[in-house]
Amino acid sequence: MQNRLVTDSTLQTPNGLHRRYNHVRDRIRQAEAGCRREPGSTQLLAVSKTRSVDEIRALAGLGQRLFGENYLQEAISKMGQLEDLNLEWHFIGRIQGNKTRQIAEYFHWVHSIASLKHATRLSNQRPPHLPPLDVCLQVNTSGERTKEGHSENELTELLPAYAALPNIRVRGLMTIPAPVGSESARRHPFQQLRILRDRLRTDRLPLDTLSMGMSDDLEAAIAEGATLVRIGTAIFGPRQYNQ
Repeated sequence: MQNRLVTDSTLQTPNGLHRRYNHVRDRIRQAEAGCRREPGSTQLLAVSKTRSVDEIRALAGLGQRLFGENYLQEAISKMGQLEDLNLEWHFIGRIQGNKTRQIAEYFHWVHSIASLKHATRLSNQRPPHLPPLDVCLQVNTSGERTKEGHSENELTELLPAYAALPNIRVRGLMTIPAPVGSESARRHPFQQLRILRDRLRTDRLPLDTLSMGMSDDLEAAIAEGATLVRIGTAIFGPRQYNQ
């Protein structure tokens, strides 16, 4: 049973959500300008795991369309209640083999592909009336044993097999680096991912997406070429859980 959010009304007022959302968007714009990136070249994915339907609806009312979820059943429930909004849903959690069918049926994107077996199941289980599932392949840039993701060598070997799957579309790469202190240390794993992407991309497989950067390090990620940042706490405020 996953932990669930205990809503703190002082943090989740509409004005507070609006203020934090605008602040994050300002951070993104300033980061793009600081490294001479084209304005709007970085998309914002609002990480809404454990957040209420009302909060998501309020954020959608401010113009946010992309939402990321980690917990499958929670996400499906939210999708049903918010289907009138035409949102784009991204699965960003760890994939379990017995959950691939529902992920393939309900989501537009999957960011956490770390297994060719899972990708094959997603491709086979994607409903035929839906377009190919957009995916990012996860790279373990920190080399942490407890973290999922391919090494650079593994990904280089497996990429042709991923690209050949008929009902998924490999859009790019994703990473969740270990937290570090200095700005240069923060940028290093993002730089690694960008260099790997540049090495692997071809005309037939442009790999146009780098999913990297969260609330604490989005500036470092944008400086190294992130096209999509995954932001939760900086938008919604701190999470408070019961057990």
